[in-house]
Amino acid sequence: MNLTKNNEDFTSTLPQFPESYWLHSTPSIPAFPKLTEDLSIDVVIVGAGITGITTAYLMAKKGLKVAVLDAGRIMEGTTGSTTAKITAQHDLTYSEFISHFGEEKTRLYYEANDEALQFVKNTVTELGIDCQFTEEDAYVYTNDDSYIKKIQDEYKAYEKLGIPGAYADAAPLPYETRAAVIMKNQAQFNPVPFLIRLVQEFIGMGGQIFEQTTVVGAALEKPLLVKTKHGPRITCHNLVSASHYPFMDFKGLYFSRLHTERSYVLAARTEKPYPGGMYLSAEDPKRSLRSVLLNGEPAVIIGGEGHKTGQGLCTFQYYEHLQKFGEETFGLRDILYRWSAQDIYTLDKMPYIGQQLSGVPNLLLATGYRKWGMTNSIVAAILNTKLVAGEKSPYEEVFNPQRFHSDPDIKTFMTQNANVAKQLIGGKLEQTRKDAGELAADEGSVVQVNGKRAGAYRDSSGKLHIVDTTCTHMGCEVEWNEAERTWDCPCHGSRYSFQGDVIEGPAKKALAKVDPDSI
Repeated sequence: MNLTKNNEDFTSTLPQFPESYWLHSTPSIPAFPKLTEDLSIDVVIVGAGITGITTAYLMAKKGLKVAVLDAGRIMEGTTGSTTAKITAQHDLTYSEFISHFGEEKTRLYYEANDEALQFVKNTVTELGIDCQFTEEDAYVYTNDDSYIKKIQDEYKAYEKLGIPGAYADAAPLPYETRAAVIMKNQAQFNPVPFLIRLVQEFIGMGGQIFEQTTVVGAALEKPLLVKTKHGPRITCHNLVSASHYPFMDFKGLYFSRLHTERSYVLAARTEKPYPGGMYLSAEDPKRSLRSVLLNGEPAVIIGGEGHKTGQGLCTFQYYEHLQKFGEETFGLRDILYRWSAQDIYTLDKMPYIGQQLSGVPNLLLATGYRKWGMTNSIVAAILNTKLVAGEKSPYEEVFNPQRFHSDPDIKTFMTQNANVAKQLIGGKLEQTRKDAGELAADEGSVVQVNGKRAGAYRDSSGKLHIVDTTCTHMGCEVEWNEAERTWDCPCHGSRYSFQGDVIEGPAKKALAKVDPDSI
């Protein structure tokens, strides 16, 4: 598939919907039934991505009886849409974290993520998993003079913390760079076959997985009572929220302490050979690079172009920007896959992992990985397993979800929630853009139906799908995402299909459908 720089040609040559290489390359993902009857068990884990599956695997190894629930299919959320770098190098993180948390907690953050990397490496070896696992050095680089000092400061942080690394005047890329900080012996893989093997091991230990099972609530009783959309209930001693966005807030105000961002990925064959290693630009817009084998042939994964969910304009442009970058640097031959991901950020950029509410030790949370989920998810699985087993962890205080620091939390809290208020008010005042009758095939837009704001999409067969655009979470107005064919909320990141079904929370209810005949 060749993409051109002309927007019309570009959009017409893309598949109608994005497709992740990781999911497409592994057609043997096992399927599991919907929960149809009440259940009593030791641990319920909500969410069957890398966090939920790894947590389930580790808890089952402890002898616990565990059930994993997912509203859709296993691994089809952010886990299936990652760039799949397994690294403790999380952008220019360590110099910033030292300034906010001090050297001790920052060192613990590194050690937790390095332990996660070693866990993946050891598990691949012990279980003999074929998942394109390779060890690679990781680079954060710049070609902007104003970022050179930031790169140097990050390397100084490595030296303070004892992180194996190096500083270089340039990265070994086929275009000019001015400085780079290197973290040695990191890794990359295909997460889907890795997780399939963990699922097999988990099921072999008596674990249970239920798909198409949406959790709509929980009662903090003894034992805990988990409620599902279709009726069956589960009693359990421990409940872990591994659903990316917490499935229930329980008055923890997490909706006001988290924000979501989307980013984009192309997988392509290139004219120029890839130099090895994994790369991330220090400056925006971000450019992420790693190698991959596509059907046995060397290829490159190009990622970046992040923006807040529901606040991107003309979302096809992000794929175009990545394409242009790839053409100018590596010479693209064929773009075979494109996909996007959604990531959650905490106020201080440190994940929330552990006890969700004060005084409720058996209700656990894992979220806020800010694009570094391949290691932070394993950190969460290891830490939450220890907490359930009653074991001590040196990382408990570092990731405590109830923490709140004056710096940087207050400033970030005010900025993020001012943005939410702006989006809430702006959406209510926004003018409609098109008449529903004017929409061409495969086109969506905000429209007006009987004097009210609505969202319309005409599919490739000509059928019109109209929904109420008021998000069912907190009433913001969703926006059309043309590259993904979804309705996205600019306030808290809920996403819906063009038919109104929930794709990503925190929303639990679908958008109300509007009868096209009422126009």
